[in-house]
Amino acid sequence: MIFRYFIALCFVLQMAVSPADAQISRPDPEIATGFQAAKAAVGQEFMMTTAHPLATEAGYKILARGGSAADAAIAAQLVLGLVEPQSSGLGGGAFVLYYDAKSKELKSYDARETAPYLASPYLFNGMEFDEARKGGRPVGVPGVPMLLEQLHERYGTVTWMELFEDALVLAREGFAITPRLAKMITAHKEHLPDYFSQKGMLKNPAYEETLKTFAFSGAKSFYTGEIAQHIIEAVQNYAENPGLLTVRDFKEYQVKSRDPVCGPYRAYIVCSMGEPSSGGLTILQILAMIERFKEPTWHEITEASRLAFADRARYMADPDFVNTPNMALLDPAYIAQRSALIAEDKLMGDVQAGQPPAWNGELYGEDGSIDRPGTSHITAIDKDGNVISMTSSIESAFGSYLMVDGFLLNNQLTDFAFTPTDEQNNPRANRVEGGKRPRSSMSPTIVFDQAGSPVLALGSAGGSRIIGYVLQSLIAVLDWNMDVQDALNMPHILARGKATEAEVGAQDLEALQALGHDIVRDDMNSGLTAITIKDGLIKGAADPRREGIAMGR
Repeated sequence: MIFRYFIALCFVLQMAVSPADAQISRPDPEIATGFQAAKAAVGQEFMMTTAHPLATEAGYKILARGGSAADAAIAAQLVLGLVEPQSSGLGGGAFVLYYDAKSKELKSYDARETAPYLASPYLFNGMEFDEARKGGRPVGVPGVPMLLEQLHERYGTVTWMELFEDALVLAREGFAITPRLAKMITAHKEHLPDYFSQKGMLKNPAYEETLKTFAFSGAKSFYTGEIAQHIIEAVQNYAENPGLLTVRDFKEYQVKSRDPVCGPYRAYIVCSMGEPSSGGLTILQILAMIERFKEPTWHEITEASRLAFADRARYMADPDFVNTPNMALLDPAYIAQRSALIAEDKLMGDVQAGQPPAWNGELYGEDGSIDRPGTSHITAIDKDGNVISMTSSIESAFGSYLMVDGFLLNNQLTDFAFTPTDEQNNPRANRVEGGKRPRSSMSPTIVFDQAGSPVLALGSAGGSRIIGYVLQSLIAVLDWNMDVQDALNMPHILARGKATEAEVGAQDLEALQALGHDIVRDDMNSGLTAITIKDGLIKGAADPRREGIAMGR
Protein backbone atom coordinates (compact mmCIF):
# COMPACT_ATOMS: atom_id res chain seq x y z
CA MET A 1 0.00 0.00 0.00
CA ILE A 2 1.37 3.41 -0.96
CA PHE A 3 0.06 5.09 2.18
CA ARG A 4 1.58 2.46 4.46
CA TYR A 5 4.86 2.92 2.64
CA PHE A 6 4.73 6.62 3.41
CA ILE A 7 4.03 6.04 7.10
CA ALA A 8 7.07 3.79 7.33
CA LEU A 9 9.19 6.26 5.40
CA CYS A 10 8.04 9.18 7.53
CA PHE A 11 9.00 7.55 10.79
CA VAL A 12 12.46 6.85 9.39
CA LEU A 13 12.79 10.51 8.42
CA GLN A 14 12.46 12.20 11.78
CA MET A 15 12.90 15.90 11.06
CA ALA A 16 13.16 18.48 8.28
CA VAL A 17 14.48 21.88 7.22
CA SER A 18 13.90 24.24 4.31
CA PRO A 19 14.89 27.61 2.69
CA ALA A 20 14.50 31.35 2.56
CA ASP A 21 13.54 33.60 -0.32
CA ALA A 22 15.65 36.66 -0.71
CA GLN A 23 12.85 39.20 -0.91
CA ILE A 24 9.41 40.31 0.22
CA SER A 25 6.87 40.77 -2.54
CA ARG A 26 5.13 44.04 -3.16
CA PRO A 27 1.48 44.27 -2.00
CA ASP A 28 -0.58 41.32 -3.19
CA PRO A 29 -2.18 41.81 -6.62
CA GLU A 30 -5.22 40.03 -5.19
CA ILE A 31 -6.04 42.75 -2.68
CA ALA A 32 -7.34 42.25 0.84
CA THR A 33 -11.09 42.71 1.10
CA GLY A 34 -11.79 42.71 4.79
CA PHE A 35 -12.43 40.36 7.68
CA GLN A 36 -15.87 38.89 8.24
CA ALA A 37 -17.16 36.64 10.96
CA ALA A 38 -16.96 32.97 10.01
CA LYS A 39 -18.68 30.12 11.78
CA ALA A 40 -17.52 26.54 11.72
CA ALA A 41 -19.92 23.84 10.53
CA VAL A 42 -20.23 20.54 12.41
CA GLY A 43 -21.44 17.22 11.06
CA GLN A 44 -21.08 13.47 11.39
CA GLU A 45 -21.50 12.29 7.79
CA PHE A 46 -19.74 14.70 5.41
CA MET A 47 -18.34 18.22 5.10
CA MET A 48 -17.68 20.75 2.33
CA THR A 49 -15.76 24.02 2.55
CA THR A 50 -14.63 26.47 -0.13
CA ALA A 51 -13.89 30.17 -0.52
CA HIS A 52 -17.38 31.02 -1.85
CA PRO A 53 -20.86 30.12 -0.50
CA LEU A 54 -22.24 29.13 -3.92
CA ALA A 55 -19.35 26.74 -4.53
CA THR A 56 -19.70 25.23 -1.07
CA GLU A 57 -23.43 24.76 -1.70
CA ALA A 58 -22.78 23.03 -5.03
CA GLY A 59 -20.37 20.59 -3.41
CA TYR A 60 -22.67 20.04 -0.44
CA LYS A 61 -25.56 19.04 -2.74
CA ILE A 62 -23.38 16.42 -4.40
CA LEU A 63 -22.26 15.00 -1.04
CA ALA A 64 -25.88 14.89 0.13
CA ARG A 65 -26.73 12.76 -2.93
CA GLY A 66 -24.05 10.28 -1.98
CA GLY A 67 -21.34 11.70 -4.20
CA SER A 68 -17.67 11.29 -3.37
CA ALA A 69 -15.30 13.98 -2.11
CA ALA A 70 -13.89 14.12 -5.66
CA ASP A 71 -17.38 14.65 -7.12
CA ALA A 72 -18.02 17.48 -4.68
CA ALA A 73 -14.71 19.17 -5.49
CA ILE A 74 -15.45 19.01 -9.23
CA ALA A 75 -18.88 20.62 -8.80
CA ALA A 76 -17.40 23.28 -6.53
CA GLN A 77 -14.54 24.07 -8.92
CA LEU A 78 -16.91 24.52 -11.86
CA VAL A 79 -18.80 27.09 -9.79
CA LEU A 80 -15.66 28.79 -8.43
CA GLY A 81 -14.45 29.46 -11.97
CA LEU A 82 -17.64 31.44 -12.48
CA VAL A 83 -18.24 33.20 -9.16
CA GLU A 84 -14.61 33.69 -8.10
CA PRO A 85 -13.02 34.16 -11.55
CA GLN A 86 -10.12 36.19 -10.23
CA SER A 87 -8.73 33.18 -8.39
CA SER A 88 -9.17 29.90 -10.28
CA GLY A 89 -10.97 28.21 -13.11
CA LEU A 90 -10.85 26.10 -16.27
CA GLY A 91 -8.03 28.26 -17.61
CA GLY A 92 -5.70 27.41 -14.72
CA GLY A 93 -3.99 24.58 -12.91
CA ALA A 94 -4.25 22.72 -9.60
CA PHE A 95 -2.70 20.29 -7.16
CA VAL A 96 -4.74 17.59 -5.38
CA LEU A 97 -4.24 15.28 -2.43
CA TYR A 98 -6.84 12.50 -2.31
CA TYR A 99 -7.24 9.96 0.47
CA ASP A 100 -9.13 6.83 -0.58
CA ALA A 101 -10.67 5.45 2.61
CA LYS A 102 -11.37 1.99 1.19
CA SER A 103 -7.82 1.29 0.05
CA LYS A 104 -6.25 3.54 2.72
CA GLU A 105 -4.07 5.05 0.00
CA LEU A 106 -3.07 8.67 -0.37
CA LYS A 107 -2.57 9.94 -3.92
CA SER A 108 -1.47 13.30 -5.26
CA TYR A 109 -2.12 14.77 -8.70
CA ASP A 110 -0.17 17.48 -10.48
CA ALA A 111 -2.31 19.51 -12.89
CA ARG A 112 0.16 22.40 -13.03
CA GLU A 113 0.35 24.38 -16.26
CA THR A 114 3.22 23.76 -18.67
CA ALA A 115 5.38 26.17 -20.64
CA PRO A 116 5.17 26.10 -24.45
CA TYR A 117 7.71 23.81 -26.09
CA LEU A 118 8.92 26.87 -28.03
CA ALA A 119 9.71 28.80 -24.84
CA SER A 120 13.33 29.70 -24.13
CA PRO A 121 14.92 30.46 -20.73
CA TYR A 122 14.74 34.13 -21.73
CA LEU A 123 10.95 34.23 -22.12
CA PHE A 124 10.62 37.15 -19.68
CA ASN A 125 14.16 38.51 -19.78
CA GLY A 126 14.22 42.27 -19.17
CA MET A 127 10.51 42.45 -18.36
CA GLU A 128 8.91 43.73 -15.16
CA PHE A 129 6.21 41.58 -13.59
CA ASP A 130 3.30 43.90 -14.44
CA GLU A 131 4.38 43.87 -18.08
CA ALA A 132 4.98 40.12 -18.21
CA ARG A 133 1.72 39.01 -16.59
CA LYS A 134 -0.64 40.48 -19.22
CA GLY A 135 -1.68 38.82 -22.45
CA GLY A 136 -0.51 35.66 -24.16
CA ARG A 137 3.13 35.32 -23.12
CA PRO A 138 2.55 34.17 -19.50
CA VAL A 139 -0.18 31.62 -20.34
CA GLY A 140 0.65 27.97 -19.74
CA VAL A 141 -1.41 24.97 -20.87
CA PRO A 142 -4.32 24.72 -18.38
CA GLY A 143 -4.53 21.54 -16.33
CA VAL A 144 -7.86 21.88 -14.49
CA PRO A 145 -10.19 20.42 -17.19
CA MET A 146 -8.17 17.22 -17.55
CA LEU A 147 -7.78 16.96 -13.77
CA LEU A 148 -11.52 17.19 -13.14
CA GLU A 149 -12.24 14.50 -15.72
CA GLN A 150 -9.61 12.16 -14.30
CA LEU A 151 -10.76 12.68 -10.72
CA HIS A 152 -14.26 11.63 -11.77
CA GLU A 153 -12.98 8.62 -13.71
CA ARG A 154 -10.99 7.42 -10.67
CA TYR A 155 -13.22 8.40 -7.75
CA GLY A 156 -16.62 9.54 -9.02
CA THR A 157 -19.79 7.91 -7.72
CA VAL A 158 -22.49 10.13 -9.25
CA THR A 159 -22.90 10.85 -12.95
CA TRP A 160 -20.59 13.33 -14.69
CA MET A 161 -23.55 15.41 -15.88
CA GLU A 162 -24.85 15.98 -12.34
CA LEU A 163 -21.66 17.82 -11.43
CA PHE A 164 -22.45 20.63 -13.87
CA GLU A 165 -25.96 21.47 -12.68
CA ASP A 166 -25.28 24.39 -10.32
CA ALA A 167 -22.61 25.98 -12.52
CA LEU A 168 -24.89 25.83 -15.58
CA VAL A 169 -27.80 27.48 -13.76
CA LEU A 170 -25.60 30.24 -12.34
CA ALA A 171 -23.96 30.93 -15.70
CA ARG A 172 -27.35 31.17 -17.43
CA GLU A 173 -29.41 33.00 -14.78
CA GLY A 174 -26.61 35.03 -13.26
CA PHE A 175 -25.27 35.46 -9.74
CA ALA A 176 -24.89 38.42 -7.44
CA ILE A 177 -21.56 40.22 -7.50
CA THR A 178 -20.25 39.89 -3.96
CA PRO A 179 -18.47 42.75 -2.15
CA ARG A 180 -15.14 41.00 -2.58
CA LEU A 181 -15.54 40.48 -6.32
CA ALA A 182 -16.83 44.06 -6.75
CA LYS A 183 -13.75 45.44 -5.03
CA MET A 184 -11.48 43.25 -7.12
CA ILE A 185 -13.17 44.35 -10.37
CA THR A 186 -12.79 48.01 -9.40
CA ALA A 187 -9.10 47.54 -8.65
CA HIS A 188 -8.38 45.85 -12.01
CA LYS A 189 -11.07 47.37 -14.25
CA GLU A 190 -8.70 49.02 -16.73
CA HIS A 191 -7.36 45.58 -17.73
CA LEU A 192 -10.55 43.49 -17.65
CA PRO A 193 -12.76 42.44 -20.58
CA ASP A 194 -16.21 44.01 -21.01
CA TYR A 195 -17.86 41.01 -19.33
CA PHE A 196 -16.94 42.47 -15.93
CA SER A 197 -18.73 45.77 -16.63
CA GLN A 198 -22.11 44.19 -15.82
CA LYS A 199 -23.75 45.70 -12.73
CA GLY A 200 -25.29 43.86 -9.79
CA MET A 201 -25.54 40.42 -11.44
CA LEU A 202 -23.13 38.60 -13.71
CA LYS A 203 -24.46 36.36 -16.47
CA ASN A 204 -21.98 34.34 -18.50
CA PRO A 205 -23.56 32.67 -21.55
CA ALA A 206 -20.14 31.90 -23.01
CA TYR A 207 -19.22 29.94 -19.87
CA GLU A 208 -22.56 28.13 -20.06
CA GLU A 209 -21.70 26.95 -23.58
CA THR A 210 -18.23 25.88 -22.45
CA LEU A 211 -19.75 23.87 -19.60
CA LYS A 212 -22.14 22.15 -22.00
CA THR A 213 -19.25 21.24 -24.28
CA PHE A 214 -17.25 19.97 -21.30
CA ALA A 215 -20.19 17.97 -19.97
CA PHE A 216 -20.95 16.27 -23.30
CA SER A 217 -17.49 15.96 -24.86
CA GLY A 218 -15.19 15.77 -21.85
CA ALA A 219 -11.77 17.32 -21.43
CA LYS A 220 -10.65 16.52 -24.99
CA SER A 221 -12.40 19.71 -26.14
CA PHE A 222 -9.82 21.69 -24.13
CA TYR A 223 -6.81 19.82 -25.53
CA THR A 224 -7.59 18.70 -29.08
CA GLY A 225 -10.89 20.44 -29.81
CA GLU A 226 -12.39 23.83 -30.51
CA ILE A 227 -11.73 25.33 -27.07
CA ALA A 228 -8.02 24.51 -27.37
CA GLN A 229 -7.94 26.27 -30.73
CA HIS A 230 -9.65 29.34 -29.26
CA ILE A 231 -7.06 29.52 -26.46
CA ILE A 232 -4.16 29.17 -28.90
CA GLU A 233 -5.54 31.90 -31.16
CA ALA A 234 -6.12 34.28 -28.24
CA VAL A 235 -2.63 33.70 -26.88
CA GLN A 236 -0.79 34.01 -30.18
CA ASN A 237 -2.76 37.03 -31.41
CA TYR A 238 -2.51 39.23 -28.32
CA ALA A 239 -0.76 42.18 -29.94
CA GLU A 240 1.04 43.72 -26.95
CA ASN A 241 2.44 40.51 -25.47
CA PRO A 242 1.83 37.46 -27.70
CA GLY A 243 2.44 33.95 -26.45
CA LEU A 244 3.94 30.78 -27.90
CA LEU A 245 1.37 28.05 -27.21
CA THR A 246 0.74 25.65 -30.10
CA VAL A 247 -1.37 22.60 -30.87
CA ARG A 248 1.47 20.33 -29.73
CA ASP A 249 1.51 21.86 -26.24
CA PHE A 250 -2.15 20.99 -25.71
CA LYS A 251 -2.02 17.59 -27.38
CA GLU A 252 0.86 16.40 -25.19
CA TYR A 253 -0.36 17.80 -21.87
CA GLN A 254 -0.73 15.29 -19.02
CA VAL A 255 -1.99 15.35 -15.45
CA LYS A 256 0.75 13.60 -13.48
CA SER A 257 0.27 11.25 -10.56
CA ARG A 258 3.09 11.96 -8.12
CA ASP A 259 4.14 10.65 -4.73
CA PRO A 260 2.95 12.84 -1.88
CA VAL A 261 5.65 14.11 0.48
CA CYS A 262 5.07 13.03 4.07
CA GLY A 263 6.89 13.52 7.35
CA PRO A 264 6.31 12.96 11.07
CA TYR A 265 5.43 15.81 13.40
CA ARG A 266 4.77 15.07 17.05
CA ALA A 267 2.23 12.24 17.07
CA TYR A 268 1.12 12.83 13.48
CA ILE A 269 2.03 12.22 9.87
CA VAL A 270 1.78 15.38 7.76
CA CYS A 271 1.40 14.85 4.02
CA SER A 272 1.39 17.45 1.27
CA MET A 273 2.21 18.06 -2.39
CA GLY A 274 5.66 17.39 -3.79
CA GLU A 275 7.51 19.25 -6.54
CA PRO A 276 6.93 21.15 -8.73
CA SER A 277 5.11 22.63 -5.75
CA SER A 278 7.51 23.81 -3.08
CA GLY A 279 4.75 23.86 -0.46
CA GLY A 280 4.99 20.36 0.96
CA LEU A 281 8.77 20.12 1.27
CA THR A 282 9.06 23.59 2.76
CA ILE A 283 6.36 23.00 5.36
CA LEU A 284 7.82 19.62 6.31
CA GLN A 285 11.29 21.12 6.67
CA ILE A 286 10.00 23.83 9.00
CA LEU A 287 8.02 21.39 11.13
CA ALA A 288 10.99 19.05 11.39
CA MET A 289 13.32 21.88 12.44
CA ILE A 290 11.04 23.12 15.21
CA GLU A 291 10.09 19.70 16.56
CA ARG A 292 13.02 19.77 18.99
CA PHE A 293 11.40 22.75 20.71
CA LYS A 294 8.71 21.52 23.11
CA GLU A 295 6.66 24.67 22.67
CA PRO A 296 8.00 26.50 19.60
CA THR A 297 7.85 30.29 19.77
CA TRP A 298 7.24 32.69 16.88
CA HIS A 299 10.97 33.38 16.91
CA GLU A 300 11.82 29.73 16.35
CA ILE A 301 9.06 29.24 13.78
CA THR A 302 10.13 32.24 11.71
CA GLU A 303 13.82 31.33 11.92
CA ALA A 304 13.06 27.83 10.67
CA SER A 305 10.96 29.38 7.90
CA ARG A 306 13.90 31.50 6.74
CA LEU A 307 16.10 28.44 6.51
CA ALA A 308 13.42 26.52 4.61
CA PHE A 309 12.77 29.36 2.17
CA ALA A 310 16.50 29.62 1.45
CA ASP A 311 16.54 25.98 0.34
CA ARG A 312 13.31 26.51 -1.57
CA ALA A 313 14.81 29.39 -3.51
CA ARG A 314 17.84 27.34 -4.56
CA TYR A 315 16.62 23.82 -5.12
CA MET A 316 12.90 23.40 -5.73
CA ALA A 317 11.54 23.11 -9.27
CA ASP A 318 9.95 20.68 -11.73
CA PRO A 319 11.63 17.31 -10.94
CA ASP A 320 11.08 16.10 -14.49
CA PHE A 321 13.55 18.73 -15.70
CA VAL A 322 15.87 19.31 -12.75
CA ASN A 323 17.78 16.96 -10.48
CA THR A 324 16.45 18.40 -7.21
CA PRO A 325 17.37 17.13 -3.71
CA ASN A 326 13.68 16.38 -3.05
CA MET A 327 13.44 14.09 0.03
CA ALA A 328 17.14 14.60 0.78
CA LEU A 329 16.02 17.97 2.15
CA LEU A 330 14.26 15.97 4.89
CA ASP A 331 17.27 13.78 5.72
CA PRO A 332 17.53 13.62 9.55
CA ALA A 333 21.22 14.56 9.54
CA TYR A 334 20.57 17.58 7.36
CA ILE A 335 17.57 18.65 9.43
CA ALA A 336 19.60 18.44 12.63
CA GLN A 337 22.37 20.48 11.02
CA ARG A 338 20.01 23.20 9.89
CA SER A 339 17.93 23.25 13.08
CA ALA A 340 21.12 23.72 15.12
CA LEU A 341 21.46 27.16 13.48
CA ILE A 342 18.35 28.31 15.36
CA ALA A 343 19.13 29.89 18.74
CA GLU A 344 16.38 30.62 21.24
CA ASP A 345 17.78 34.01 22.23
CA LYS A 346 19.14 35.63 19.05
CA LEU A 347 18.64 36.03 15.32
CA MET A 348 20.67 33.99 12.83
CA GLY A 349 21.45 37.00 10.65
CA ASP A 350 21.92 36.32 6.94
CA VAL A 351 20.49 32.96 5.92
CA GLN A 352 21.91 30.84 3.12
CA ALA A 353 20.74 27.64 1.49
CA GLY A 354 22.36 24.49 2.80
CA GLN A 355 23.73 21.46 0.98
CA PRO A 356 22.10 18.15 1.95
CA PRO A 357 24.80 15.52 2.61
CA ALA A 358 22.66 12.79 1.05
CA TRP A 359 22.62 14.62 -2.30
CA ASN A 360 25.51 15.40 -4.63
CA GLY A 361 23.74 17.19 -7.46
CA GLU A 362 24.32 20.58 -9.01
CA LEU A 363 24.43 23.68 -6.78
CA TYR A 364 21.80 25.87 -8.41
CA GLY A 365 21.59 29.63 -8.38
CA GLU A 366 19.17 31.24 -5.96
CA ASP A 367 15.76 32.23 -7.33
CA GLY A 368 13.90 34.66 -5.10
CA SER A 369 10.85 34.99 -7.35
CA ILE A 370 7.58 34.92 -5.44
CA ASP A 371 4.36 33.56 -6.93
CA ARG A 372 1.29 35.75 -6.71
CA PRO A 373 -1.95 34.96 -4.87
CA GLY A 374 -4.73 34.35 -7.42
CA THR A 375 -5.71 31.01 -5.91
CA SER A 376 -8.51 29.09 -4.16
CA HIS A 377 -8.70 26.02 -1.94
CA ILE A 378 -11.34 23.28 -1.64
CA THR A 379 -11.56 20.79 1.23
CA ALA A 380 -14.14 18.00 1.48
CA ILE A 381 -14.83 14.67 3.19
CA ASP A 382 -17.61 12.34 2.07
CA LYS A 383 -19.80 9.81 3.91
CA ASP A 384 -17.30 7.03 3.19
CA GLY A 385 -14.39 8.91 4.71
CA ASN A 386 -12.68 9.88 1.45
CA VAL A 387 -10.88 13.22 1.78
CA ILE A 388 -9.82 15.75 -0.86
CA SER A 389 -7.55 18.75 -0.41
CA MET A 390 -7.36 20.70 -3.67
CA THR A 391 -5.66 24.01 -4.41
CA SER A 392 -6.32 25.59 -7.81
CA SER A 393 -5.08 28.82 -9.32
CA ILE A 394 -4.79 31.12 -12.32
CA GLU A 395 -1.78 32.87 -10.62
CA SER A 396 -2.36 36.62 -10.20
CA ALA A 397 -5.78 38.17 -9.68
CA PHE A 398 -7.68 37.66 -12.97
CA GLY A 399 -4.68 35.76 -14.36
CA SER A 400 -3.44 37.10 -17.69
CA TYR A 401 -6.61 39.22 -18.11
CA LEU A 402 -7.27 37.18 -21.27
CA MET A 403 -10.78 35.69 -21.39
CA VAL A 404 -11.69 32.85 -23.76
CA ASP A 405 -15.09 31.16 -24.02
CA GLY A 406 -16.23 32.62 -20.69
CA PHE A 407 -13.19 31.81 -18.53
CA LEU A 408 -9.92 33.60 -17.76
CA LEU A 409 -6.53 32.23 -18.78
CA ASN A 410 -3.71 31.87 -16.29
CA ASN A 411 -0.45 33.78 -16.11
CA GLN A 412 1.36 30.94 -14.32
CA LEU A 413 4.52 31.14 -16.42
CA THR A 414 5.48 34.23 -14.41
CA ASP A 415 6.18 31.79 -11.55
CA PHE A 416 9.39 30.86 -13.40
CA ALA A 417 12.61 32.74 -12.74
CA PHE A 418 12.73 35.70 -15.11
CA THR A 419 16.45 35.15 -15.75
CA PRO A 420 17.95 31.66 -16.19
CA THR A 421 21.13 32.25 -14.14
CA ASP A 422 22.13 34.10 -10.99
CA GLU A 423 24.81 36.79 -10.65
CA GLN A 424 27.53 34.10 -10.55
CA ASN A 425 26.15 32.54 -13.73
CA ASN A 426 24.85 29.46 -11.87
CA PRO A 427 21.76 28.02 -13.59
CA ARG A 428 18.51 28.47 -11.70
CA ALA A 429 16.50 25.31 -11.08
CA ASN A 430 13.26 27.18 -11.77
CA ARG A 431 14.35 28.65 -15.11
CA VAL A 432 11.96 28.56 -18.06
CA GLU A 433 12.18 25.48 -20.29
CA GLY A 434 9.79 24.19 -22.95
CA GLY A 435 7.26 21.75 -21.48
CA LYS A 436 8.34 22.49 -17.91
CA ARG A 437 6.04 23.29 -14.98
CA PRO A 438 6.80 26.41 -12.93
CA ARG A 439 7.50 26.14 -9.22
CA SER A 440 4.45 26.70 -7.03
CA SER A 441 3.72 27.28 -3.34
CA MET A 442 0.34 25.55 -3.32
CA SER A 443 0.17 23.32 -0.26
CA PRO A 444 -2.84 20.99 -0.13
CA THR A 445 -2.30 19.04 3.08
CA ILE A 446 -3.79 16.06 4.91
CA VAL A 447 -2.69 15.03 8.42
CA PHE A 448 -2.97 11.48 9.75
CA ASP A 449 -2.76 9.98 13.21
CA GLN A 450 -0.44 7.06 13.93
CA ALA A 451 -3.17 4.60 13.01
CA GLY A 452 -3.27 6.11 9.52
CA SER A 453 -6.63 7.84 9.91
CA PRO A 454 -7.07 11.40 8.60
CA VAL A 455 -7.55 14.00 11.34
CA LEU A 456 -7.06 17.30 9.50
CA ALA A 457 -7.22 18.49 5.89
CA LEU A 458 -6.45 22.04 4.79
CA GLY A 459 -4.89 24.40 2.29
CA SER A 460 -4.92 28.05 1.34
CA ALA A 461 -4.65 30.74 -1.28
CA GLY A 462 -2.03 33.46 -0.97
CA GLY A 463 0.99 33.06 -3.26
CA SER A 464 4.21 32.11 -1.51
CA ARG A 465 2.58 33.12 1.78
CA ILE A 466 0.46 29.96 1.43
CA ILE A 467 3.29 28.07 3.07
CA GLY A 468 3.19 30.27 6.17
CA TYR A 469 -0.60 30.26 6.33
CA VAL A 470 -0.85 26.47 6.22
CA LEU A 471 2.09 26.05 8.59
CA GLN A 472 0.55 28.33 11.22
CA SER A 473 -2.80 26.55 11.03
CA LEU A 474 -1.10 23.17 11.39
CA ILE A 475 0.80 24.29 14.48
CA ALA A 476 -2.29 25.95 15.97
CA VAL A 477 -4.39 22.78 15.65
CA LEU A 478 -1.73 20.13 16.33
CA ASP A 479 0.46 21.91 18.92
CA TRP A 480 -1.84 24.45 20.53
CA ASN A 481 -5.03 22.33 20.40
CA MET A 482 -6.98 25.22 18.94
CA ASP A 483 -10.43 24.88 17.45
CA VAL A 484 -10.06 24.82 13.66
CA GLN A 485 -12.10 28.00 13.13
CA ASP A 486 -10.11 29.83 15.80
CA ALA A 487 -6.92 28.67 14.09
CA LEU A 488 -8.04 30.16 10.77
CA ASN A 489 -9.12 33.39 12.49
CA MET A 490 -5.68 34.01 14.04
CA PRO A 491 -3.65 36.96 12.70
CA HIS A 492 -0.80 35.63 10.57
CA ILE A 493 2.90 35.82 11.40
CA LEU A 494 5.39 34.38 8.89
CA ALA A 495 8.80 34.77 7.28
CA ARG A 496 9.96 34.24 3.70
CA GLY A 497 13.22 36.18 3.87
CA LYS A 498 14.86 38.76 6.10
CA ALA A 499 11.69 40.40 7.41
CA THR A 500 9.17 38.90 9.80
CA GLU A 501 5.76 39.60 8.31
CA ALA A 502 2.87 40.25 10.69
CA GLU A 503 -0.74 40.70 9.69
CA VAL A 504 -2.36 43.94 10.74
CA GLY A 505 -3.92 43.14 14.11
CA ALA A 506 -1.25 40.67 15.25
CA GLN A 507 -0.48 41.14 18.95
CA ASP A 508 2.32 40.29 21.39
CA LEU A 509 5.22 41.03 19.05
CA GLU A 510 7.40 42.50 21.80
CA ALA A 511 9.47 39.32 22.19
CA LEU A 512 10.26 39.31 18.46
CA GLN A 513 11.15 43.00 18.52
CA ALA A 514 13.42 42.50 21.52
CA LEU A 515 15.38 39.88 19.56
CA GLY A 516 15.82 42.30 16.65
CA HIS A 517 13.21 41.00 14.21
CA ASP A 518 12.48 43.41 11.38
CA ILE A 519 8.68 43.33 11.58
CA VAL A 520 6.71 44.39 8.52
CA ARG A 521 2.95 44.78 9.04
CA ASP A 522 0.67 44.11 6.12
CA ASP A 523 -2.80 42.93 5.13
CA MET A 524 -2.59 39.20 4.50
CA ASN A 525 -5.14 37.85 2.10
CA SER A 526 -5.14 34.17 2.99
CA GLY A 527 -7.86 31.84 1.76
CA LEU A 528 -7.72 28.88 4.11
CA THR A 529 -10.31 26.13 4.23
CA ALA A 530 -9.96 23.26 6.67
CA ILE A 531 -11.69 20.20 8.09
CA THR A 532 -10.93 18.33 11.32
CA ILE A 533 -12.11 14.81 12.16
CA LYS A 534 -12.16 14.00 15.87
CA ASP A 535 -14.29 11.82 18.18
CA GLY A 536 -16.82 11.07 15.47
CA LEU A 537 -17.39 14.74 14.63
CA ILE A 538 -16.39 16.51 11.44
CA LYS A 539 -15.80 20.24 11.73
CA GLY A 540 -15.33 22.51 8.71
CA ALA A 541 -13.99 26.06 8.69
CA ALA A 542 -13.40 28.81 6.13
CA ASP A 543 -11.10 31.82 6.23
CA PRO A 544 -12.87 34.95 7.50
CA ARG A 545 -10.72 37.07 5.15
CA ARG A 546 -12.71 35.77 2.19
CA GLU A 547 -16.36 34.93 1.63
CA GLY A 548 -16.27 31.17 2.03
CA ILE A 549 -18.36 28.95 4.27
CA ALA A 550 -18.42 25.35 5.42
CA MET A 551 -21.51 23.14 5.15
CA GLY A 552 -21.89 19.66 6.58
CA ARG A 553 -24.32 17.07 7.84
